[in-house]
Amino acid sequence: MTIAPLVELRAIKKHYVINKSFLEKVAGAKKQIIKAVDGVDLQIFNGEILGLVGESGCGKSTLGRTILQLHRATAGEIYFEGKCINHLKGHDLRKFRQDAQIIFQNPYSSLNPRKSVRQILSLALRSRGLKDSLEQEREIRHLLSSVGLAERQIDNYPHQFSGGQRQRIGIARALAMKPRFIVADEPVSALDVSVQAQIINLLEELQQEYKLTYLFVAHDLSVIHYISDRVAVMYLGKVVEIAKTEELFNNPRHPYTQALISAIPSVDKERRKNRIILEGTVPTPLNPPSGCAFHTRCFLKLGQICETKTPELIYDSMGNGVACHYVKA
Repeated sequence: MTIAPLVELRAIKKHYVINKSFLEKVAGAKKQIIKAVDGVDLQIFNGEILGLVGESGCGKSTLGRTILQLHRATAGEIYFEGKCINHLKGHDLRKFRQDAQIIFQNPYSSLNPRKSVRQILSLALRSRGLKDSLEQEREIRHLLSSVGLAERQIDNYPHQFSGGQRQRIGIARALAMKPRFIVADEPVSALDVSVQAQIINLLEELQQEYKLTYLFVAHDLSVIHYISDRVAVMYLGKVVEIAKTEELFNNPRHPYTQALISAIPSVDKERRKNRIILEGTVPTPLNPPSGCAFHTRCFLKLGQICETKTPELIYDSMGNGVACHYVKA
């Protein structure tokens, strides 16, 4: 029996057109397109934590926001519980956004500095349809307790909290909608290491308590290794490998994944000697390379096939996928 995914992406693309100045238009300058996400197929199953990792600028955050319809996909289809959500509007869009929420990266800019915790959470509860003020009060106090904040802080403003506490408020705001799916967009990257551990443990506890499904976006492989059930690796707008966490870290198949994992800091001198150094820089999404996007930096490049033919993401019998001509050879 095949288990249907909670979220499914089919050939999703998100491209941005760079607006030209008047003089550039007069001069006949060509339209420039940033291919932030360029053909992603992905499945996220109910109750799992799917880690999404890659270098800065590879399209991780854009993909998460496109799933939530904060950005509309340029092409492809997004399914939530088997229903296409690409063109949702009005009531249907509001209903979907109750089921799917986001935790933003920066707890300093994601909260309104002019509103207290009570006002921030009340707004979310009203959006969910909870109008009674007494019920709102009970729910707010329960949310604060769930994320590890004291009830006495209910009328404090964001500037009165530390970074970790602000992120807890952001988590409480997402939980106020009673979602089933949450995109955690680098939720610990702006926090101190000791606070990161607290927030990660909190997210795991809340997943069990609220029966949540996460897309956990990060560039820290140690965090991804700790929290994820499966891991998808992105490079220049494409998913190049996806596998169960232990399988990916113990046996990375794509050369880009191998390079990423070799770069994890270690106190073991022998392990540091085996680090893979990638030559060159990440190509620009304004003008991505033909064929395999990684071929300009790849240490396993086969030749013309890598330069001209885009590899498909091929899955094995264990459900692990890799997009690489060398691996399939």
